[in-house]
Amino acid sequence: MVKKITKKTNLKIQNIVATTSLNVKVPLVKLVRSQTNTEYNPEQFPGLVLRIKKPKSAVLVFSSGNLVCTGTKSIRQVEDVIAQVIKQLRKIGVKAKPKPKITVQNIVASGSINMILNLNELALKLENTEYEPEQFPGLVYKLEEPNTTFLLFSNGKLVCTGTKNRKQLDEAMVKLLKNTKEAVKRRK
Repeated sequence: MVKKITKKTNLKIQNIVATTSLNVKVPLVKLVRSQTNTEYNPEQFPGLVLRIKKPKSAVLVFSSGNLVCTGTKSIRQVEDVIAQVIKQLRKIGVKAKPKPKITVQNIVASGSINMILNLNELALKLENTEYEPEQFPGLVYKLEEPNTTFLLFSNGKLVCTGTKNRKQLDEAMVKLLKNTKEAVKRRK
């Protein structure tokens, strides 16, 4: 059951996961020796973790030159972090292009849809849901298009993951509101 349906949302991007390739080999041992903000244990994981202070983020650096950036909240921040990594790599003699192509892999956003939700009812009426309140207090709701997963809570708070840009995020929210509203109407 939904007590109040509005179109108001206050989604805030919490994390962007983005990848890029520098198309150059990176000597990880040399990088770890030149930086104090790194973690590297090749027996456990082939990538080096490079921590960036501003904006607070982490970049997985692989010897192939592939990078995975996490922890940023905007594309501008992703670009800034990648530029900082390239600057650090240049200090150890790695010749990477200044602006590689960046691909967003996932956006995680949180917010509220300003609704009180009856998760038991939604689990029965919406397709592609998982709800086990003994295990976890949120309902998992998956949309196929755009490919998005929501965690919904009874107080209307939510977490959205799987989108790759703001347009997909907005589309997913519109579908969530529409599908939730229709599920409640079927009750009457």
